[in-house]
Amino acid sequence: MANSFILNNYRLLVKVLRLTFLAICLILYFIVVSCSNPPQNQAKSEEKRVIYDEKAINLNTASVDELEKLPKIGKGIAKRIIEHREKYGNFQKTEHLILVRGISDKKFREIQSLIKVE
Repeated sequence: MANSFILNNYRLLVKVLRLTFLAICLILYFIVVSCSNPPQNQAKSEEKRVIYDEKAINLNTASVDELEKLPKIGKGIAKRIIEHREKYGNFQKTEHLILVRGISDKKFREIQSLIKVE
């Protein structure tokens, strides 16, 4: 009887240790993943925005003709951008352009450095 009590406690202790080890591994994994985005990538994207900021087209004031100058933006999408702006108000962030039908994530990334909102 004493042997079965010790054996059961030993098994319970092993299970607790395994779960603790697994929890520590998961925590360390998430810490490493969250720290894997180096700040210099953010600095590079900020530099790109600054370079194009002077020439960038303001989504809140651009005409259909100005919007058509953007790569892969035709007359139809340019009109939808203006309709969206008139219906919902000015764009608060350039990322909100994705809400317009016809602007995919890929297309947005291609023109992101060429647009701005003010």
